Amino acid sequence: MITDYSDIIERVLIDEDSLHKKIKQLAQTINTYYADKGTLILVGILKGSVMFMSELAKELKVDLMMDFMIVSSYAENTYSSGNVKILKDLDIDIKDKEVLIVEDIIDTGYTLKKTKENLINRQANDVKIVTLLDKPERREVEIKSDWSGFKIPNEFVVGFGLDYNQMYRNLPYIGVVKRSVYENIEDAK
Repeated sequence: MITDYSDIIERVLIDEDSLHKKIKQLAQTINTYYADKGTLILVGILKGSVMFMSELAKELKVDLMMDFMIVSSYAENTYSSGNVKILKDLDIDIKDKEVLIVEDIIDTGYTLKKTKENLINRQANDVKIVTLLDKPERREVEIKSDWSGFKIPNEFVVGFGLDYNQMYRNLPYIGVVKRSVYENIEDAK
């Protein structure tokens, strides 16, 4: 059982307490915005948004439904390919509904831009975006989240739902991955 991740994690970027405080703040803002708008549909982008979405949903005081999509612009590496694919679609009809996309991180923007366009084309009443993390230095397309928790530097991060090769999602904080960890893997491919 591994409990010490010092061989992988360079440093903790955002600690657990800061994450929970920020999520409560985001929820207060979202509660105010959606107070009189009817049922809200949270659309979590799997797999990274699961921890953020579950914590956020617990703090929301509006009627809501939850659904998930798997949307990917990443191949088997740490870099966005720009080619966005829907691998799992919604089960809920969103026509004429208030929709809030819940995403772990906005990086290049490809995934969120295409996802938002897709949901708008389904005639949702309104489509907004909330992201836990925003990495503006990496943006390659024009897209902004309506609400964002933390702006972070251009570093590879894991934890609180974010992964590296499907690992480290369970970390209760956001940690910066040592460059040597993923560069060695990328060089081997």
